[in-house]
Formats: sequence, C-alpha cells, structure tokens
Amino acid sequence: MKNLSQSLQLAISLALLVGTITSCEKKEELGFTESTNEKYRPEYHFTPPFGWMNDPNGLVYQDGIYHLFYQYYPDSTVWGPMHWGHATTQDLVSWYHEDIGLYPDSLGYIFSGSAVFDAENSSELGTDENPPLVAIFTYHDMESERAGNEDYQSQGIAFSTDKGKTWTKYEGNPVLPNQGIRDFRDPKVSRITNINGEKVWLMTLAVKDRIQFYESPDLKNWNLLSEFGQTIGAHGGVWECPDLIPMSAPNGDQKWILFVSINPGGPQKGSATQYFIGDFDGKTFTPDDEQEQWIDWGTDNYAGVTWSNLPESRTNPLFIGWMSNWQYAQVVPTESWRSAMTIPRELELFEANGKLHLKSIPVPEIKDLRSAPIQANDGIIPLPSQSFEFQAEISNSTDFGFEVSNEKGEKLVFSKDGNEFSIDRTQSGIIDFNEDFAKKISANMDWEAKSIRVFFDAHSTEVFINEGELTMTVISFPSSPWKNIENIHGLDNSEVYDIKNK
Repeated sequence: MKNLSQSLQLAISLALLVGTITSCEKKEELGFTESTNEKYRPEYHFTPPFGWMNDPNGLVYQDGIYHLFYQYYPDSTVWGPMHWGHATTQDLVSWYHEDIGLYPDSLGYIFSGSAVFDAENSSELGTDENPPLVAIFTYHDMESERAGNEDYQSQGIAFSTDKGKTWTKYEGNPVLPNQGIRDFRDPKVSRITNINGEKVWLMTLAVKDRIQFYESPDLKNWNLLSEFGQTIGAHGGVWECPDLIPMSAPNGDQKWILFVSINPGGPQKGSATQYFIGDFDGKTFTPDDEQEQWIDWGTDNYAGVTWSNLPESRTNPLFIGWMSNWQYAQVVPTESWRSAMTIPRELELFEANGKLHLKSIPVPEIKDLRSAPIQANDGIIPLPSQSFEFQAEISNSTDFGFEVSNEKGEKLVFSKDGNEFSIDRTQSGIIDFNEDFAKKISANMDWEAKSIRVFFDAHSTEVFINEGELTMTVISFPSSPWKNIENIHGLDNSEVYDIKNK
C-alpha cells in the first residue's frame, strides 16, 4: 500500500476491546506490534495498514478518484467498535491510505452504508458551487443492544465539501430512526427517477429477512415505498449489505439487479452474496425468478457493493467485495492486519440456457501490472513470486484441471469434472484454525467453459471462467509460498504473469 507513514510501522500497544462481537463467535482479542513478518500480505489487493477490516462502504467516484471506505477497527485484529477506514485510488490497483473517515460517537458505532455525490446540492449540505459528497450509514448503539432493546440501529448521514478528505456528521441524525427491528441496516443510496417522473434518492435497506426501499428528495427525509424478499431467496441467515443497480441485458432491455448478502446461509456455508434479476418501477422490485443466484461461488467474497457516480468512460457497474468469511475471519493466521478486498470487478449480464446471469470481469487495469508471460514446460510452470496470474484456454470443457503447489507438498487443486468445477483446499497449508476451512468447494456450470483466469496474491485466489461467467474466490495459507503450477490437463496455451504494482 502507498503512503503508509512511518508511525504506522512503529511498535504499538493497543487496548483490548470489551464488548459483544456481532455476526460470529467472539474470539480472544490480540493486541499487536509492528509486524516483522508480513507473510500473506497481498501485493495488488487492498488491505488495511493494520487492525481489523470487513465490509467495503461508501464507494464513490469524484474527479478522477475512486474512494473506498471500509468497516475498520484500528485498535485490534478482531472486530470491535466500527469506524469507516478510507483509501483512494486512481487506477483501481494502486491504493493510498487516507485518514479515517468516520469515527463512532454518542449515537453508536459506524456500520455499513454508502456514499453519493449530491451534484444538485439537494441536501443543502454544500453549495451550488461546491456540492457535497454525502455518506449514509448505520448507527449501531451497542449500549442499547446490551440493554436488551430492539431499536439499537438507525441511519445517519455525514457530508464532505473537500472531496472526501474530512467529514461532518449531520446535526439532525438519525435521519431514519429504527422501527423496532433488531436488524435495520446497511443503506445503499442511488439517484433515480421515481414513478412520478421526479429525480429522487432511493435507499435500499436490509431489514432482518427482507429489503425495504425508501425515497427522499434531500437525503434527510425518507418515506417507505415497498418491501421485497421475506419469502423469496436464501434465508439461512440475516440479510445484509443490499445494492440495487440498473443494467442492460444482451437484448438491450433494462433490468435491475438486487444484491443481498447473507450470513450464514451461503452455498458453501457461512457468508455469501445472492442476487436477483428483475424490474424496478421506481417503487417496487419484481424479480424475473424467485430463485436466488450467487455472485461468487467461493467461500470468500462477501458484502460486495458497487461504486456510485462512475465516470462516463466506464459503461459497466464496478464492484468490490470483502475477501473473507465470518466463519473464520477473526482467526486466520495473519499478524498485524486481518482481511483483504477482492480485486475490483466490472459487471455484465449474459444469457446461458435461456436464463440471465451476472458476469464478474476483472478490471482491465490489472493487465497493466503484468510482466512477460511464463509458459508451461512439460505441464509445469515455475512461479515468479507469490503474486501472479494464471491464464489458459480450455480445450476440454468437461474435464480439465491443474494444481498450485510448494516444496512441502501443500497444494490447491482446481478441476472440472462434468458440470462441476471445484477447488480443493484440504491440503493447502495451515488449515487447523477452523474446522470448516479445509474442504472442497464446488459449483455447477452447465454451459461450455472456454477460458480460465486465476489471480493469486499471497493468501488469495480468484477464479474467473469465461471472463467471470463463473467466479470462485477462496483464501488459503500455505506455510511457504507457492512454487509451481503443475499437473495441467485439458488446457491449452497455459501461461503465468508475474503481477507487481509499479
């Protein structure tokens, strides 16, 4: 990461958190000092400078800068009082750490949410000459939760008139009080035209086991429009981190895609993100199919959402997710930091077997980090570093595979047998920190597989078949870096690119 001050690298001793851990079992908290062993620190994925990170928040673009805020607890490597950490990038691969954006206050911790550019100054929190960025987030009142109350979550806003460098919380918070529901959170806000033809703000909010849609003229006053999903989709856990975006289908029709993260209840157990494709009339979302789909079939892509206010040069939505799983996120064997984000992905709709699906494509900017290709020799490719991309054409769509391995016999095994694509991490290195970690992860793909790209970066692996028609993200912790790709079969033109930030 760029712009890490020397002070962040000094040995520090930090207080232990006393409190309730939400969304997963509470673990012993670790104070930490300067890391002398940055094992598993990625090269081209975003990680916090130190401490705990989970959901991406407040994704917004303004004047050449992509802003990434994220759930952050700087004082420990496990979950604690949530802040909004802040990072920026101009190219989606080189990240710069910024000052913390939002701190907890008397109304509570700062949970997940979103950010928008209020170009018309509808909120009157800026000026016509200098419209504000506005962040919309969930307040989580931990004292109220401990007291046994149900209404401990509400929605607040903050604004910035210096392009996201500093933030001021709105004095009228909360702008959307609780309705007496325990889970009432993660507002994703966008600008739409409502059923009356008016430009308004739309809030998509996760409320226990459903989504609620709200409308506002000014980001301060909100009216409930409709609900969706109480009896539709996957319900193995609480619904979280929704997003609603318009997209064009291959035939040119406009469709709306609703993302809903769920924990637990994903296809591999633990946390995952489902989506629905349908229509939205400015008030009500109607799905084409009540059966959920999954944006990523791996174990480790959660709470992903899209950037707002993208430049016109980007014609597809831009998405990023948290690269971990609440089953084990707090006990993975990293030292001074925990968790990374996925690589940013562009989204497209495609049709297979008469049904629309969502495609996740690695952003093209990542190709700028490639070195010269290293090609296979007798089915083996020696690896240049711990951060690389593997690419191949698929010659046998129903039967192909390869392994990535090290000198200790540890390996990740990738294979497709019939319609089932799988990643086996049962021999991937350090696996004893959680009983559910070591397993074979599989997904069904019943259309032709033509190409595969796999991004490795220290502890992370992201698979894109047919440029993201099937996506699978997993993390693993080999005790020494991967050394070779071997046992390659059913693939042509296999090659590896070393990937380094310049």
